[in-house]
Amino acid sequence: MLRTLIALPVLIVLILFALSNPQPVTLGFWPTDFKVATPVSAAILVGAALSFLLGSLFVWLPALGVRRRARKFERAARRLEDQVSSLKKKAESSSRTPERASR
Repeated sequence: MLRTLIALPVLIVLILFALSNPQPVTLGFWPTDFKVATPVSAAILVGAALSFLLGSLFVWLPALGVRRRARKFERAARRLEDQVSSLKKKAESSSRTPERASR
């Protein structure tokens, strides 16, 4: 629900931007002679989307190492918690045994 409330105004602004800028522009790709005629809004929105994706990639790639280490430490913590609980059970069972023998 919250995602929709945030995305809807952004989508409306993008649609209004695209409808307000239908003028054609010719884009040339250096060093080739390849040219493309496209609306100004499409050129800007595609450029913004590509920049967003590239920026996301730059943030996501370093985070992979951090996430890998976090999973490793989570597994180690679970293993240590299991060891602590098993040692507590052993300690409880060994402390009960001498009391029964002394009775």
